[in-house]
Amino acid sequence: MLPTTSNSGSAERWGPLWGERPEDWAAFEQQQVPAYEEAIRRVGIGAGQRVLDIGCGAGVFLRLAAQRGAQVFGLDASEALLALARTRVPDADLRSGDMQFLPYEDGAFDLVTGFNAFFYAQDMVAALREAGRVARPGAPVVIQVFGRPERCDLEAVKVITRPFMPAPPPGAPAAPELWRPGVLEKLAAAAGLYARSTFDVSYAIDFPDAQTLARLQMAPMGMARLVGPAREETVRARIVAALAPHRSAQGSYRLHNEFHYLVATSA
Repeated sequence: MLPTTSNSGSAERWGPLWGERPEDWAAFEQQQVPAYEEAIRRVGIGAGQRVLDIGCGAGVFLRLAAQRGAQVFGLDASEALLALARTRVPDADLRSGDMQFLPYEDGAFDLVTGFNAFFYAQDMVAALREAGRVARPGAPVVIQVFGRPERCDLEAVKVITRPFMPAPPPGAPAAPELWRPGVLEKLAAAAGLYARSTFDVSYAIDFPDAQTLARLQMAPMGMARLVGPAREETVRARIVAALAPHRSAQGSYRLHNEFHYLVATSA
């Protein structure tokens, strides 16, 4: 069955923000290929499998899945990012929507993924429950979050941009530290999912110069809009200064970031 449509999710909040600078986010997202490839190595993708990526962004993961012969489906809150995804994977079934109310039948997919996506839901457990609903029994649901802060060079950027983030809804509980052992497992269990395995992936993210580094940091979460034009140059300068330890003699930057994964199933 299909879920009842509701307006109580997070798509209306996050869609316009993530679509603020879609080309810049697409360039940033391309750097995540090592994280996607490791997830594929762990769970496998075969020809003809139906794969859904929740929060598919500009379609980088979906293109990798399609190259392995999968039938690919993607959902995102940003129409601007979906437009770019359609150029990457023109044969994909791409839809705009909210991850708490997926527009798919029960048990429709052989693999469901959410790369740095589920924690943007207004109710993460509800989003995970939906992911499990649309996965066939026994099919993997891949959940990715940021890793340990001390192993994430991008944490320095978060410290600078966190004050500009939208306030949580009234009465919302404090966000859990998803990288801590057992936290994702507990959330998955509350959603009716069974934890099968966890793993961590660390890889390098490269920027050719300070200008590119600062510009691309304004793309995630619509940070350019949240910061506002009057403060953007100041925030960019603070980011470049904070990441100076990662600058090479040639002026390029290499950041290392860890990501934490849980693979779960609905049965």
